[in-house]
Order: sequence, then structure tokens, then C-alpha cells
Amino acid sequence: MNADFLGDIQTPALVLSLEALDTNIRTMATARPDATLRPHVKAHKCTGIARRQVAAGHRSFTCATPLEVIGMARAGVGNDLLLANECVDTRRLAAMATAERETGIMVTVAVDSPITVDLAADAGLRHVLIDVNVGLPRCGCAPDAARSIAERAVGRGLIVRGVMGYEGHLMTAPENDKPSKVEECMRLLIRAFDSVVDVAGDECRIISAGGTGTYHVFDRHDSVLGRVNEVQAGSYALMDSSYGAQPLPFEQALYVVGTVVSTTSGERGSWAVIDVGLKSLGMDHGNPHIADANVWFCSDEHTTFSMIDGPLPRVGERVLVRPAHIDPTIAMHTAIHVVPRWGDAVIDVWPVDLRHW
Repeated sequence: MNADFLGDIQTPALVLSLEALDTNIRTMATARPDATLRPHVKAHKCTGIARRQVAAGHRSFTCATPLEVIGMARAGVGNDLLLANECVDTRRLAAMATAERETGIMVTVAVDSPITVDLAADAGLRHVLIDVNVGLPRCGCAPDAARSIAERAVGRGLIVRGVMGYEGHLMTAPENDKPSKVEECMRLLIRAFDSVVDVAGDECRIISAGGTGTYHVFDRHDSVLGRVNEVQAGSYALMDSSYGAQPLPFEQALYVVGTVVSTTSGERGSWAVIDVGLKSLGMDHGNPHIADANVWFCSDEHTTFSMIDGPLPRVGERVLVRPAHIDPTIAMHTAIHVVPRWGDAVIDVWPVDLRHW
């Protein structure tokens, strides 16, 4: 738990192992090469990390916010950017259209209703994907509505590049059930695509789905799952304890480093407190993890834990905290401290330059 190589960093802070990051990127690029993966930048919000994904052969990216789209375009990272969420803010839509014109990087936005189609067209955007609800009660049109939305898009002069659907409710499903449950969702998405393609023409080719928890079920030889031709995985690059509990071939590449600020030993037991709390961790997937420790609870600025075996760390020692959910954790920080591998000195600081909306 002692992290002397991080002794000069003010905590709480993010620390990233380049060795682990590059291993994860290489592993995914082998499984999903080139355009068969559209990495999701929401999981790291950092053009420095995205550039390493480009170096591994990925040129198309998924974005969660207009700022991610605009930031990636302005930085010249990738050549095909998808906003995989609906946007009805006319200023942000216009800003993405301007970024596309000025950089030459293709921008595509998700649409799931006539109004989102019209707003995209009015803003000067040119490319859309029809977002289809495949089981997660979030955005997306009903599969049977995809054709009419595509007709409206074509009528407004937009290019319909295909369909997308997110089976997010299955990312941590039991592994034995996952392929069949994902297939049920993809049948809905493929049905929508087949209804859209004759309306949209030859440029309608994309069937986009998936994430870190399901990327491996899209067997290219399967008659159904093999039709999904791009996967929107993101968390694989950095990982967290939620995905780490799944049988996935990726390692933890990023931790939140904290400092022990208090220790207590007495009749009620022994525990330590670090300066990493709710304001520096995504908590929607539960408590973070600390090696060889039991995490008791997190408060605004602190995490309290006890040791499973062995002595408590001393006040002033550094502790590496494994977040349960990487995406919101990243969004709480402004910078990532980069080490070549665990135990090495910090060699660089990368801004989390795609934060906010």
C-alpha cells in the first residue's frame, strides 16, 4: 500500500500506469481491431489517452458530450466522432457542426425522435445514427419507429449512417447468460437496421452497440451477433472494481492516490482514514477497493478502512484506491499523473481536457 513514488503529489489525485494502459489497449485492439471498435472517451475524458488508442489503430471514437466531440476534433484526434447521446441544445449542436467544418473530422449524432432530427439538421450537422432502445430504459426509439425517423432524416437532407443501441443493463450480467441476453437485444437492433437501410441508402452501414462488459460476445461468425460491426467499449482502457469483478482480460491501470490523515486503535477496533472521499470517487457502483483492506464507508472528503491482516499504514503514507466506477471518477479530477509502471516516478501530467459538457 505504501506508494513512496507518489510522495510529492498533492492528494487526492489520479495516477496512471502507462504499462497497464498500453497492455489494455493492445489486448482490446487485438480482439476488436481498427474500426470494429469505437472507443468511448467518456471513460477517460483525456486526449492523451485517446492518442494512444489512435496509435493502436482506432480512428473512430464514441463521445458522451458535445464538449468531448468538440475537444477531440479541435485536438485532431481521430477522424470519425459519434455523439452517442441525444442533444437538444441548439448552441452545442451548432458548435459541433462548426468543429466538423473547421477540422474536417466527421461528426455524427444520435437521434431518436423527429425533434432531434430537425435540431441536428437545423444546426448544420450532416450525419446521424438512429438510436434504438434495445432494453435499457434510457434513450432510443422503439425498433419499429426507426424507419420513420430515418425517413424524416433523409427528408431533411441528413445522411443516416446506421443504427446504434446500448445493452447497458447487461454489462455485468452473469457470464453464462450474457450471450443469449445480448442476442435478444441485438435482434431488436438488427430489425431496426433492416427497416432503415432501404430508406437510407448505401451509406447506411453501421450497427453499433456493446461496451466493455459485452465486447467479447460479438462473434463475427455468429449470424446475429456478428452483424454488429462496431463496439463502443470505453472502461477497458483504465478499468475499475466493477468491471474488474468480471472475467475480463484487462488490468487496473488507474488509481486514486490518497494520504493517510488519521489512524485509530482501541477497544472499538483499528482503522485508518485517507483523504479520498465522495468528492473524488464515483460511488454509484459501491465502495472503492483498497488492497488487503476492508473499506468501511466513504464520506465527503474521507474513506475509512481497516486492514484484513497486518498493521495499519502510518499517518502520511500514500494509499492506492481502486474506484468502483471509472467514468464519474475521472470527471471529478482535472489531471492524471502518469508513471511508466507501478513503482516508478511520475513522468508526466495529462490534463483531463474533455471534462464538462
